[in-house]
Amino acid sequence: MEGLDLHTHSNISDGTLSPAQLVQAAHERGVHTLALTDHDTMDGLDAAGAAAQTVGMTIVSGVEISSQWSRPSTKKSYGVHIVALNMQNPEPLQRVLEQQKQIRASRARQICDLLVPLIGQDIYEDVLSKVDHIPDRVTRTHIAKTLVEKGIVSRVQQAFDKYIKEGKKAYVRFDGLGLEETVQVIHESGGFAVLAHPTKYDLSATNIRYLIELFAGYGGDAVELPPNIEPASTRQMVDRMIAQFNLKVSVGSDYHGDHMPWIKLGNIPRVKEGQVGIWESFK
Repeated sequence: MEGLDLHTHSNISDGTLSPAQLVQAAHERGVHTLALTDHDTMDGLDAAGAAAQTVGMTIVSGVEISSQWSRPSTKKSYGVHIVALNMQNPEPLQRVLEQQKQIRASRARQICDLLVPLIGQDIYEDVLSKVDHIPDRVTRTHIAKTLVEKGIVSRVQQAFDKYIKEGKKAYVRFDGLGLEETVQVIHESGGFAVLAHPTKYDLSATNIRYLIELFAGYGGDAVELPPNIEPASTRQMVDRMIAQFNLKVSVGSDYHGDHMPWIKLGNIPRVKEGQVGIWESFK
């Protein structure tokens, strides 16, 4: 499994490198099989594939889909990211992603509007300049970076904590596909559905376990293993759930760029004995 990285981002969403630059950086890190999994878009795959041919790398088609789920007992909705990998017939997923793009564009405008009375200025045009003025590519990270550049906050995380994460005054929920529908359309596209970073949603251990059970019940294929920096107890909990529901595993760095220097391309967790990698099912 060395040389794999099945979760990465380019500047087509909220990464800092172009698809071609990402491929070159991954190649230099010893990665031979790379999945480009930008948020709700596969627009960078052709460029990544062309760059990969020049260095003898394999590009796996991918996308990280914004989805949501809820618990019947509370009826509260939670956001979740599902990575789709190795699509053989991407048309059904592409149709859904076009809808997701429109939701993303509308959400970005709403967030910026909510920020106006909080910060005393409209930063929407500055945000758009970060994505070549393509509204459906805007993520909250672009908004956070703009707030840093304007001197309104000192760090990207501070922008989230003060203004745009859940519970804050400029938060707008991404009202995307439900979890079951997400898994279904990935399978219709001949791909594999992977629950991305299950321990990074600010959920209790009980809710993490419930989410994995729900995902498995909807036919999800694999769970992304927690990064090496997570506590051993967290990894053990995820491992138990993977075994309980007979799920495969996936590995990825969730690389976004040099602005997150603690995340390295190709730096992935080790698969435990008895776990089966989803990449073993790729055609």
